[in-house]
Amino acid sequence: MKYRITPVLDANASGADAPFGQLPEWDLSDLYPAPDCAALAKDLAWLEQACADFAADYEGKLSSLTADGLLGCVQRDEKLSLVAGRIMSYAGLRYYQNTTDPARAKFMADMQDRITTMTSQLVFYALELNRIEDDALAAMLAENAELRRYQPVFDRLRAMKPYQLSDELEKFLHDQSAVGATAWNRLFDETIADLSFQMDGETLNLEATLNFLTDPDREKRAEAAYELARVFGENIRLFTRVHNTLAKEKEIEDRWRKMPTAQTGRHLSNHVEPEVVEALRNAVAAAYPKLSHRYYELKRQWLGLDTLEIWDRNAPLPLEDPRLIDWPTAERMVTDAYAAFDPRMAEIAAPFFSKGWIDAGVKPGKAPGAFAHPTVTDVHPYVMLNYLGKPRDVMTLAHELGHGVHQVLAADQGELLASTPLTLAETASVFGEMLTFRKLLDEAATPGQRKVLLAGKVEDMINTVVRQIAFYDFECKLHEARRQGELTPDDINALWMSVQAESLGPAFTFMDGYETFWSYVPHFVHSPFYVYAYAFGDGLVNALYAVYESGAEGFQDKYFDMLKAGGSKHHKELLAPFGLDATDPGFWDKGLSMISGMIDELEAMEA
Repeated sequence: MKYRITPVLDANASGADAPFGQLPEWDLSDLYPAPDCAALAKDLAWLEQACADFAADYEGKLSSLTADGLLGCVQRDEKLSLVAGRIMSYAGLRYYQNTTDPARAKFMADMQDRITTMTSQLVFYALELNRIEDDALAAMLAENAELRRYQPVFDRLRAMKPYQLSDELEKFLHDQSAVGATAWNRLFDETIADLSFQMDGETLNLEATLNFLTDPDREKRAEAAYELARVFGENIRLFTRVHNTLAKEKEIEDRWRKMPTAQTGRHLSNHVEPEVVEALRNAVAAAYPKLSHRYYELKRQWLGLDTLEIWDRNAPLPLEDPRLIDWPTAERMVTDAYAAFDPRMAEIAAPFFSKGWIDAGVKPGKAPGAFAHPTVTDVHPYVMLNYLGKPRDVMTLAHELGHGVHQVLAADQGELLASTPLTLAETASVFGEMLTFRKLLDEAATPGQRKVLLAGKVEDMINTVVRQIAFYDFECKLHEARRQGELTPDDINALWMSVQAESLGPAFTFMDGYETFWSYVPHFVHSPFYVYAYAFGDGLVNALYAVYESGAEGFQDKYFDMLKAGGSKHHKELLAPFGLDATDPGFWDKGLSMISGMIDELEAMEA
């Protein structure tokens, strides 16, 4: 049941205030007009009664249902998910607008507590569904076509069957979730939002300070890096406690469920085979020398430095135009790129800009990073940005808007089938970035402009692929080490540094204090092992884009069909119309070759 909001924040996004034109803000009234409105009170009352009625009607009886009876049960569960999801989407989005507002934090926590209590009556549902014999379920699915549409839901549930606990334990885990991981997530979010940094005599938040890491002035970049390290260092004990607690909690639950690895739960929720993820990870790690190592050596030369420091990783090139991009221009750049691919895509994106579906400005207390939250299928998604006018911010807009388009198209699948596994959820977002980049590249007026665009895209792809696989390796090491005992800040710092030199390469040296930079990455807290989905999505999109560039007939229609499928199909089935297969050991090399080819072109420009 979807009743918790856990948007995954984009740790690569930048953030701070500037005159970029009128930046849009969310209008959450499509969910509810106010936290004390009659509509919300009505939905809460309905949900409480509906959960009780569902339990009274079905608990202990699922195995005796007919096909029609099971269909009715599933549809009632879908309605419960819809109403609970609407309430928590509203509470969560209000909270992320200002995580330091005690009233918003209390409202979200109260809603979470109430819904957790209501839905604790429903824990039996998945457990009893999994006790239905395979043959009996197959017969019901064969008998009723409308029920058969929900087969992917049953498949995902039954994938968890070997790891299912007793009814009492499952209910206990459900009930204590509000004071377990959810509470630690909230502590992390509020701490991050409340951090303050001193730059040029000003007090700034995290987003504004991270933004200085892309400043043309190297001294300012260095100052920002050391200031980030100072503040992270002052809070490192708290961040260490958060990670220790969450990793231990996960280890306990995984052990009780007899999951073979810490990553198993994520693979199951992503509906992806462990060997596919391992092939991706190995392909990227093997490609470090021809990707990140080679690119950063070029960048070292362009910047005229003996060695790169971490504050040079996203530094602008000397010939890069330092101008900031106002919001109307950013909107035009992205929507034009979408329209050039297919006018339908721009039409779907248009209401995000005009109807209050985007919150773009940097504001005190606002959550860092960026995300697109689908809310529920009878409303619409909302996109959050921290827009600062940098070219990367335009790409972040293209990325999150891609998520939004995907979520709109998948909504027709209904509440239980619209949600896309994380590995495929990044497809439309990365494809949206690629469309925007390619349009800008085609319009480049000079070789210098082309070089800057290519270099920027390579950096973004390295951040998406190399950096995220390094993040994944860090998480794997962190969770494995936590199984051996409590970790000190120095322990976690050492794990972080163990993946940095390997992934970034010999062009870099690392400042004192960089070892603490793991502490602000929200993915590690909100969604363990999420990060490989970025690399999965990038590799998949590179392969898809190659098919598109080849002039494959009917590509746009196939692409829209893929997005409309939401979570109703496995990745193998979704990619088959394009002649692609992620289980093919050579699949990932195709995507990595596209990045390598761009670096080839950059090297040729130096010859």
